[in-house]
Amino acid sequence: MLQSKKRWNVQECDEQLVNEFVENLNITPLVASLLLNRGMTTVEAAREFLHVDAQTFHDPFLLQDMDKAVARIQQAIDHNEKIMIYGDYDADGVSSTSVMLSALQQLGADVDFYIPNRFTEGYGPNKAAFDKISAGGYQLVITVDTGISAVEETAYARELNFDLIITDHHEPGPVLPDAYAIIHPKLPGSTYPFKELAGVGVAFKLAHALLGELPEHLLELAVIGTIADLVPLVDENRLIARKGLDYLKLTKRTGIEALLSVCGVKREEINEDTIGFAMAPRINAVGRLQDADPAVHLLMTTNAEEAKGLAKEIDTLNKERQQIVNDITEEAIEFVEGMYPPDENSVLIVEGEGWNAGVVGIVASRLVEKFYRPTIVLSIDSENRIAKGSARSIEGFDLFANLSKCRDILPHFGGHPMAAGMTLNSDDVEELRRRLNEQASNVLTEQDFIPITSVDTVCTTEEITLENIEQMSALAPFGMHNPKPKVLIKDVHTTSMRKIGANKNHLKLVFEDSGVSVGAVGFGLGYILDEVSPIAKVSLVGELSINEWNNMRKPQLMVEDISVDEWQMFDYRSAVDVKRFFQQVFTDQMKVVAFHASTIDKYKSLLPMEHVVLIQNEEQAKACMFAGEQIVLLDLPPSQKWLECLFVQGIPSRIYAIFLTEEDHYFDTIPTRDHFKWFYGFLAKKGPFDLKRYKEDLAIHKGWSKETIDFMAKVFFELEFVTINNGLISLVKNSAKRDLIESATYRQKQQQIEIEKNFIYTSYVQLKNQFQDIFKRSIE
Repeated sequence: MLQSKKRWNVQECDEQLVNEFVENLNITPLVASLLLNRGMTTVEAAREFLHVDAQTFHDPFLLQDMDKAVARIQQAIDHNEKIMIYGDYDADGVSSTSVMLSALQQLGADVDFYIPNRFTEGYGPNKAAFDKISAGGYQLVITVDTGISAVEETAYARELNFDLIITDHHEPGPVLPDAYAIIHPKLPGSTYPFKELAGVGVAFKLAHALLGELPEHLLELAVIGTIADLVPLVDENRLIARKGLDYLKLTKRTGIEALLSVCGVKREEINEDTIGFAMAPRINAVGRLQDADPAVHLLMTTNAEEAKGLAKEIDTLNKERQQIVNDITEEAIEFVEGMYPPDENSVLIVEGEGWNAGVVGIVASRLVEKFYRPTIVLSIDSENRIAKGSARSIEGFDLFANLSKCRDILPHFGGHPMAAGMTLNSDDVEELRRRLNEQASNVLTEQDFIPITSVDTVCTTEEITLENIEQMSALAPFGMHNPKPKVLIKDVHTTSMRKIGANKNHLKLVFEDSGVSVGAVGFGLGYILDEVSPIAKVSLVGELSINEWNNMRKPQLMVEDISVDEWQMFDYRSAVDVKRFFQQVFTDQMKVVAFHASTIDKYKSLLPMEHVVLIQNEEQAKACMFAGEQIVLLDLPPSQKWLECLFVQGIPSRIYAIFLTEEDHYFDTIPTRDHFKWFYGFLAKKGPFDLKRYKEDLAIHKGWSKETIDFMAKVFFELEFVTINNGLISLVKNSAKRDLIESATYRQKQQQIEIEKNFIYTSYVQLKNQFQDIFKRSIE
């Protein structure tokens, strides 16, 4: 067997609906099942999803307070009031700020922006920032991607006599700020049709309302925050993402062109991954290490030289950010394994003095990936006794809901079910750890701590076609709630498998079923080669793609996980290098089984003795519990019956066959009954025979080996046909007639020959079949 790295949650589809979709939408069954798994339960809903370009945006004035906010902003523009955009330092906040700036500049407003410093000010509006804004003569402040939790700060804004309009998408708390207007799709009582907009999506709606028409030219900015903030890519978010990517490919924004250049991305290659893995990390890096202002300046500049310089600076910051993340992650892993091991903690809270607060969210994600526990990573300021940090969660544990139960020790926090940010007194960290672990123990089970892969559908090799893969592209762009489709290919044979890459850490394979072969690549899965036996049937989970090379286009599976459901046998019989096996192949999950103490003695220096099990009789074999285990058969037992006894408790997951032998009984001269008859007659004729002096002469005369003569002599002795005294062998007169099989030595020789024939001198397939037969007899 080979256990998959994650739990595979395979979605099931209504076959009747699949057929209905195929018939009405002219799509393949595979694509139909993918649509159903994304919640499209009617033909019309599926058609709208596929033809997203034909959809329209919701009326922005359906958002509560939109008319009030637009009127106040227009009043400010008409009276030449100074307007401040108050943003956030991540990619969503930066793009939200840029959208709002662009819209207000287009309307001729006197507008500027302010983004707090993550390290000196923390997340969200703060009173010191409002003091500066008020002193600068700003009479209207518009927050983007922030503010819904700023109850005290909003009250302070009133004291400073400027109006505050809040636009945000984070979860509203039990008390809302008393702002001039709040534009938020999740406000209590809101009738807005879509609740899951990113911060930039809310800013885009305000821009739409202000400009009086859909600001399509701002979609290239709105798509950045929408994809970067991991909001569900359905409904309006899908529309923003789909149209935004199209506009991004045609962008005229100098700063975006420069950013794409340092990312090494060509316009025609732009997709959702361009934002998620190239643009957003660089934009985020600025606010993670310093003030986020340069990121806004990059998106807003029209000067090519300035754009080039800013893009280069941001790329350098991103490289620095990557190194800082790696260093903190190493420290955090040591902290977890040394202080709060995952098997004793359902929630991991890791703190470090002086850790960069801007990257702790990334570190938290890394720890979730490694340990699969809800994780909070905190940067401790010991001088001010403040802990700032970020949290990431797993399925089944709502971070926002559980942190909300700790509001008394969390003066500042906000976020979503799967991610959150917070500030608290460093003295309260241990109490937070205690509470969250207690809360988690009430809702999480052991099963919840095994990572999950959501699989869209089971796919046959016949369905892996260029047509199917091309039709699947109509579901793009992919993201939250519309992930890249994952398929499961069950129980197929691999026709080739090898390690690739400079470090041989990747896997390339070809699998086949029903006469159809498909190529596959698994990055980081090179180790799997040593864990899949030659004829094992494998199941694969991955993403379908098209491999284009040398003007050829072929379907391909990008493998993410592999399992083998059947027991496996690994053949190390042929000229096995025992030293190499135990140095390179052996793992602590294996148990080494030996049937002869002499074998252990001979190889003792190589063997992991704490994993060695010596079995010297059938009763010991029956007592072994090897069900589901990985066992190494170091040598062969005296008879096959011992192997049958070995597996009465259950079948192992893997057998590594080495079968070291002291001598090859199978290729010894095997005395026949005629041999024994001649030898008996010889002793009767010659009388007492001195084996010590004349055995070699007799062997040469007959063309036998000396061992053959010793063997026959021992058999005769056990049958009481002869006596042997100091090498002199003599017949016993009038001995009773007995069959050769009554001799223990004769039986043992026959058994050794038989077991060697069946287990050493056989093909791989024959050997596996031998064990299959043994398993059947063991459980009968």
